[in-house]
Amino acid sequence: SSCASRLTVGARLSLKTMTTRIVVALDWTPNTNHAGFFIAASDGLYAAAGLDVVLKSPDADPAEKLTPARQVAAGKAQFAVAPSESAVSFSTTDHEVPKLTAVAALLQGNASAICTLKSSGIDRPAKLAGKRYASYDGRFEDPIVAKIVSNDGGDGAAVLFHSLEMHAYAEGETMGAGSVVASYLAKDSSDSTWIFPSWEGVLAERAGQELNYFALEDYGIPYGYAPVLLTHPDMLSGDLATATKAFLQATAEGYKRAAADPAAAAAALCSTGHASLADRAFVEASAAAIAGKFLTSSGSWGTMELERWTAFVDFLASSGILTDREKKPIPRERLDEKTLFTNDFL
Repeated sequence: SSCASRLTVGARLSLKTMTTRIVVALDWTPNTNHAGFFIAASDGLYAAAGLDVVLKSPDADPAEKLTPARQVAAGKAQFAVAPSESAVSFSTTDHEVPKLTAVAALLQGNASAICTLKSSGIDRPAKLAGKRYASYDGRFEDPIVAKIVSNDGGDGAAVLFHSLEMHAYAEGETMGAGSVVASYLAKDSSDSTWIFPSWEGVLAERAGQELNYFALEDYGIPYGYAPVLLTHPDMLSGDLATATKAFLQATAEGYKRAAADPAAAAAALCSTGHASLADRAFVEASAAAIAGKFLTSSGSWGTMELERWTAFVDFLASSGILTDREKKPIPRERLDEKTLFTNDFL
């Protein structure tokens, strides 16, 4: 048997040399938004496409001080899961950085919301004035939250923003739970934060915590796709473009399987052994809650519409949120939203 095992190791090594290594920097602990990646990995779809895919949780390397998008810019990852604001940010920065491109939307429709505990009595955005908001420190995040408050008639400038440590990635308790609701709101260390109700919300409900959700679209904010998959411009030409297409094709099949079989999606996630995935029933409930957001109405995965990008960039510009690091407004015409994304590799 030792001879046989040596043979299989040898075969595996020779196969390995023919594979393309792809690192995906995740935006959060492994969760049901990522289900398609984990099914594609566990079902062997990546391996069949000649890809060696590493799905990197932000808490996997405590010394890593870069956000997922910055890891791609620095060449440490090929793809990053991030909000569409990150594509806008990399296209409008003064620093010499690559302009990252969104190549797929993980979710369709609107899947995130600002939340508060029902027990707090903060039952509308206007009441967040004078209250705490736990911020991940996205470049446009706090101004967007202030805008939802002012759009509801409150004083957006009076929100008490406080930063999570290294976007919460450096916080063991938050990463262990996979939720700022669990590590901050439930402990009265903050009053509000931005979450995916199908993940942190389902987790909170199962812990007996009822939440209020404020969807941005309900308060006049045409929020963009979130999350999206960003990549470096180098991945969109030559041989690397072939790998990008193969990766997205396998991932799309993974998301189709996750949409059709939430229990399989939960099983693939739970097999990672991450601490936040210990409760299989929770993960299955979350997988069922998000399954309807994975695909377009025609059953495809990843497709993005120009109109949605345009509406979001228009909003950022007209609200005075689209500013440089010195808080000077960036002229709307400086940003061509057609350059922020592409569906050509799906």
